[in-house]
Amino acid sequence: MSDQIIPVLYQDDHYIVVYKPPGLLVHRTALDHRERTACLQLLRDQTGKRVYPCHRLDRATRGILLFAFSEESLKSASLAFAEGRVEKTYHALVRGWIGSGRIDYPLRPEHLSKAIGPTDRLQPAVTTYRLLEKFEIDIPLGRYPSARFSLVCLSPETGRTHQLRRHMAHLRHPVIGDTSHGDSTQNRFFREHFHCHSLLLASVGLCLTHPLTGEMLRIESAPDEAMLSILRALSIAS
Repeated sequence: MSDQIIPVLYQDDHYIVVYKPPGLLVHRTALDHRERTACLQLLRDQTGKRVYPCHRLDRATRGILLFAFSEESLKSASLAFAEGRVEKTYHALVRGWIGSGRIDYPLRPEHLSKAIGPTDRLQPAVTTYRLLEKFEIDIPLGRYPSARFSLVCLSPETGRTHQLRRHMAHLRHPVIGDTSHGDSTQNRFFREHFHCHSLLLASVGLCLTHPLTGEMLRIESAPDEAMLSILRALSIAS
């Protein structure tokens, strides 16, 4: 049994909300059969109860994650997610200076072959983004005389795989630390200057009507200390 403790943000008889650290799977998967540790198993051991994930976060993404204590509670919450009745909020550090806006850019499931035509199997994908803070470091980076970054608030209106990361990459403002859709030069800069080896994307807000009690459930959390320390260092260097 692992000694790792998953921080609990909220708990009642039906649900538990936790803060998943980066690098931890939500549950074991055949796609990474060598990994034996996952949030589901850790939380089951921690609470002594069976738990069911109501939604997913990428392994690399940190932040708020909702689990149900029963299949009935899971069904109710899953329906709320499927019907778009759950508001999700993320914070991300991205390359360059970006404003605020809304991106409506359909995405193809990532498991499909690239040989498929450009419009085949495209799924609607919409994200709103809002600038929170700008940073500029007087160090040349790539072809630019200085290094610029933005902290943004992201709100997905749909739930496609890697949607936020892919949308930011499409806007040419990839998330720092994204090794699949990001910028290797930017990622190397953060490893060398800030010892950052993780994706700087955090789920910081979850808002929904409690599926069983009808009360408004609003869970908020700042990014974990590891991400906050990088943002503080970035502010000092700017």
